[in-house]
Amino acid sequence: MIVVRFVVVLAGLLLVVASLRSAVRTFVLPRSARDPVARVVFRVVRVIFDVRLRWTSGFAERDGIMALFAPVATLGLVVAWGLLIGIGYAGVFWALGMSVGRAFVESGSSLLTLGFEKPVGWGAIVAAFTEAGIGLTLVALLVSYLPAMYAAFARRESAVTLLEIRAGSPPSASELLVRVHEIGGFDGLDAYWADWQQWFVELEESHTSLAALIFFRSPQPQRSWVTAAGAVLDAVALIGAVLKRGPSAQERMTLRAGVFALRRIADFFEIPYEERPDPGGPISVQRPEFDAVYERLRVEGLEVGVSAEQAWADFVAARVQYDEVLLALATLTMAPPAPWSSDRALRPEHDDPMQGSTQKRGSRLGEWRRGVLRGATRPRARPRVADPTALGDGKPLSDAQGPVQRAGTPPPR
Repeated sequence: MIVVRFVVVLAGLLLVVASLRSAVRTFVLPRSARDPVARVVFRVVRVIFDVRLRWTSGFAERDGIMALFAPVATLGLVVAWGLLIGIGYAGVFWALGMSVGRAFVESGSSLLTLGFEKPVGWGAIVAAFTEAGIGLTLVALLVSYLPAMYAAFARRESAVTLLEIRAGSPPSASELLVRVHEIGGFDGLDAYWADWQQWFVELEESHTSLAALIFFRSPQPQRSWVTAAGAVLDAVALIGAVLKRGPSAQERMTLRAGVFALRRIADFFEIPYEERPDPGGPISVQRPEFDAVYERLRVEGLEVGVSAEQAWADFVAARVQYDEVLLALATLTMAPPAPWSSDRALRPEHDDPMQGSTQKRGSRLGEWRRGVLRGATRPRARPRVADPTALGDGKPLSDAQGPVQRAGTPPPR
């Protein structure tokens, strides 16, 4: 009997330690750290929401339902910690000589600091005090965690909302460039890209250390941080591929920051992607789609300086760096339809590549991606820069270097 009680105490303490470890990794640790308890809770809540989504008829209704997913899962995580700690201490109280029913009542009274059960004996008193301290600590962590999360959410959404002014709703890279051209804003565009570079840096930090943020949806159904990121990266890639002046140093740095941010978030959720993709593609954007944008930019009066074939090759070399993770994150977050991102992501009626083990998930995502890319047009020209996010010769780029010189254009005087 003593051995049984010892095993129960050990198992109970392991549950308590696992809960505290999960709380520390979620609330306290200032870096990305995958946690098994949080993963299980979010998956269980997602399954419940997926069942509810089967009876929805349109995106607006699905968006309204999924807006509750992240808050419910976050609160469910706190409930899961409380249950694990309560069960763990109940085992300790039982091993100290209490009946099963009395042990659970004592544990609940201590955890919630209700105080209607008085522990008897020094062992029970010490256990009750430590459990009460843990319960108060969890409440304090939650109180401090939520303001930090919503502050990061507000910073993210302010940029997403401002993007609608320039890029339309849903955001479009071509619309962004046309509107900037109409107001004569290309001269000051580097400052705009610098703001987005900072946004990508904060996105990477906040959406891996506060991972639940990835599922917090925008206040308006047609907005999403994923589609905003895609529109900005596509706009920068189009500038480097199509316009006569080529990409500035700041635009290359913004592209680099965006690619890194999306990949780090994908790493946190174990989303597979090609680390060194072929600069020749394929990508999910089809050649006719690109040609339509190329022609629109030319007709609108933007200084298009290269052939459509060369521009396509340069755009593919840039887009392939983030194409895979952009579509996967749009699928994971059920982002609203937007050009060149969520409009070609995996739809809810298909198998979800985010479910199951890493190996199975990677296999399903690979099969889905092959279907998306079937018939993709590879460029016949060679891109001028195989990886536009790379910093040549290991030397950092700076705004002082000015725009990158294009082939066939005279050097600046």
